[in-house]
This record gives sequence, C-alpha cells and structure tokens, in this order.
Amino acid sequence: MTVVESGRIDMADDNAERLDEWFERLEQMPVPEGFKVEIVGGNIFMSPQPQTHWEIIFDIAQQLNAAYPRNRLAADVRIDFPGHLNGFACDVAAMAERSVKDQNGRWRYQDIEFVAEVISKNTATNDYGPKKAAYADAGVPVYLIVDPYTGRSHLHTQPKEGDYLSELTVGFGAPLDLTGTPVGLTLTTDEFPRD
Repeated sequence: MTVVESGRIDMADDNAERLDEWFERLEQMPVPEGFKVEIVGGNIFMSPQPQTHWEIIFDIAQQLNAAYPRNRLAADVRIDFPGHLNGFACDVAAMAERSVKDQNGRWRYQDIEFVAEVISKNTATNDYGPKKAAYADAGVPVYLIVDPYTGRSHLHTQPKEGDYLSELTVGFGAPLDLTGTPVGLTLTTDEFPRD
C-alpha cells in the first residue's frame, strides 16, 4: 500500500514539474489574443474564445458572485487536476471558503466546489470526456457544461469513482437549481446566447 501511495505522490510531482515546464514554454509562444491554452491528458489545446463564450462565462460568474466573493472565483487560470498531465484553464471555477493557494500561487483542485465549461467546437470532446472524468476524480461537487450550439446546459453532480452519478440537462431559459449543492443558489440561463 505504501508503494502505491508513494508512486502516486511521485507521479503527481512529475506531472506538476512537467506541466510547469510546458506552461513556461507556452507563455513564450505567440498565442493569438482571444485564445485559451490548456493541457488535457498531456495534449496541448488552443481554442478561440468567441464573444458568445465570454458572455456566458461572465453571466455565470456574475450569478456566482451572490454566493462567492470575487477572490474565490477564477476564470481561465491554470489549475492542475488528477490524471496524466492535466493543467486545465476552467472557464469558471468557484472555491470553497477554506481555500488556499499552493506554493506557486495557484488554486488547488481540492478546494473547488463548482466548475463550468462553455463548449467550443474544437474542444467539446474534452469537456464531455477527459475533463469530466478528471473533475469527478478530483471530487468537484458540481460540474456544469454549457453548450451554446445546442442551447442546452448539462449539470453533473455526485462525483464518484471518475464519473458523476447525477446528470440533469435543461434547455436555455430553464433554471439550474444548485440549492442542494455547496453552491447553494439557482442559476438562470435565460440570457445565455446561442451560437
């Protein structure tokens, strides 16, 4: 048992060091304005952020501000997650009151209570697949996928063993009741624009 735990710690340290190196190199690259860069499962993704995307992110963050002060909300900042080389830039993340940043000044996945990802055409499979699994592995209580192409939001709760036991899909315009979760409020979706 100790060998497994030690191996996991070594792997986590190796992942963090490698992610640090990769992100340092990415920061030196001429990434076009309006593009988000993240590493999912050891693969680098750069995706454009259209105006629709930003409006939904801003709307969610404004609504979350009723329950979370601005200093416990994050958007498009690196947070490392369990799994092989997962350095995500969540569209919106909300941190628990007990949250502390790590020694590098980054949020810890253990403190996240809510994550929202707004679908981009080229990286949608990440949000529905490996990122969803990583968020569940990390124990993120609430994961929301907002899809402006279909006009639907997919709410995932009750993380267990790399998956979410509960999923609710609603069309834009329907409320998302998060009162039974750590978030403790209802999100409205009636102003989410469609692509």
